[in-house]
Amino acid sequence: MPNISALHEKIRIFSLGGLDEDGKNMYCVEVGNQIYIIEAGIKFPDEKESLGIEYIVPDFTYLIENKNRIAGIIITHAHDDVMGALPYLCKQIKADIYSSPLTAKYIRRVMKEENIRDIQIHEVKRHDQKRIGKHKVIFFPITHSVPEAFGIAISTSQGFIVYSGEFIEDYTSLSDAYRGDFTTPAQFRNEGVLVLMQDSKGADCTGHTAPYHRIAPHFANILEKYENKRIFVSVYTQSVFRIQELIDTCISFNRKILLYTEELRSLIKDLEDIGYTIPSSVLVDVNQIDHISNVVVLIGGTGKAVTNLLSNICNNEVDDIDFTSEDVIVLATPVLPGVEREFKQMENDIYKEGGEVIQLDKVIRSVHPSQEDLKMMIFATRPKYYIPVKGEYRKLVMNANVALDMDFSPSQIIILDNGQVATFENKKLKSCAMEMELHDNLIDGKEGWDMAGVVLKDREILSTDGVMILAIGIDSETKKIINGPDVQTRGLVYLKDADYLNTDVSKIMEQTIEEAVKNKTYNNLDTRNEIRDKVAKYLSNKIGKKPMILSVILEINTQQ
Repeated sequence: MPNISALHEKIRIFSLGGLDEDGKNMYCVEVGNQIYIIEAGIKFPDEKESLGIEYIVPDFTYLIENKNRIAGIIITHAHDDVMGALPYLCKQIKADIYSSPLTAKYIRRVMKEENIRDIQIHEVKRHDQKRIGKHKVIFFPITHSVPEAFGIAISTSQGFIVYSGEFIEDYTSLSDAYRGDFTTPAQFRNEGVLVLMQDSKGADCTGHTAPYHRIAPHFANILEKYENKRIFVSVYTQSVFRIQELIDTCISFNRKILLYTEELRSLIKDLEDIGYTIPSSVLVDVNQIDHISNVVVLIGGTGKAVTNLLSNICNNEVDDIDFTSEDVIVLATPVLPGVEREFKQMENDIYKEGGEVIQLDKVIRSVHPSQEDLKMMIFATRPKYYIPVKGEYRKLVMNANVALDMDFSPSQIIILDNGQVATFENKKLKSCAMEMELHDNLIDGKEGWDMAGVVLKDREILSTDGVMILAIGIDSETKKIINGPDVQTRGLVYLKDADYLNTDVSKIMEQTIEEAVKNKTYNNLDTRNEIRDKVAKYLSNKIGKKPMILSVILEINTQQ
């Protein structure tokens, strides 16, 4: 007999990040009383948010409150937007992590750096079936820009919940580490697919992504055109397939290669695990490049780091490379959201030095499913409901339109916001209620990340309205004023216009202390706070500014 309780188990699907935004992906599938976490990513702040903030991670409050119900964390591939938040999550909860061998190696490295212990990391192969918690999870191979990427399907009493990952259709000769398999998703429909969740970042592109994601043909033209020139190529270290294309093209043109950053050298060493090696005769040391006219220098990094490093090289602010106007710069990195300002500055620096710039990122598609790729997976799985994920709202809508083109009714397509929960019972959508008020966690360095929001607010005030510092000395016994007040401002008003403000603020400070002493309500902390509030109100009314106000009352022992 079928398990009656299983037939009635409720399924809840929601996102803690990644919807109506680019990055910070974290999706949760709740089956009965168990929570399956899919991805745990970061995003980079935009210019408005970037006052010292390095990146942003999801709000983990719900997961912390329900940590005993977490069955596992599944990471589909080694990109920051799907795994960069893991250390911050794992400092709050202890749950098993499931990922491919190569991605697991990266995760272990990060956990060691962050001194996080007691986390079980399970390596899964791309055709595995595992029981995680109470449910079977099937891992199926997909083609993405990193090796060993996979999609997943969670088996439930209401049908499969399928998360297709960041896949593309590419039937060109590929190594096993990149080759996708779409026969497995097609088999899910035999049991029935309740929900298909698909990446939306390429939903505005017609046709298939392949072969327009390949950089090799374009880079070959550059190597041929600039046969006797040094070429500097910037690339994100996590764009592994692109890096392999660049290296293989250099080898075919008999070009020497310098792997300039330690990240790139570590990556190539890691790729030996999947059988990818570079002949040692191809690689050169940085000390040799001044003697090789046609060397290719690969500059790798993540986010802002790679753009800033290239700027430093072009400005001759590194010790080991002398950049000249004869050098050619190839930008093989797409502009990530939140890095636009640094990217523009990098371009300016390059042009100022007279180097020639070629932007390949403008003619190459990123490795995300385009419209025909999305249709293929929909056709293969035939889901009852369709949920677009990953991307800005306009791209979620474009993804939804793909399903509409395939004769889905609007009632079968679910566009969610972060914190909104789609609830399914008896194979039907019951509700889409907004249940969680989420707040971004702003990461300012490695420590004190939970306080970064407060720090950011202070920085915003300092950058717009400045600061006023008030200091006064009083007798520790009598509480009579014996020194000051002294008023200092920075970034608030022009110095010559500050006299009347200083006079008025000084009076407020003196009167507040004298009244508190007279009424026998004086307390150092409370009085300082009262001064700050009165001065803030005065400045807001007088000049329309709300600076940061620091008030200091020094109690001096005059009996010594």
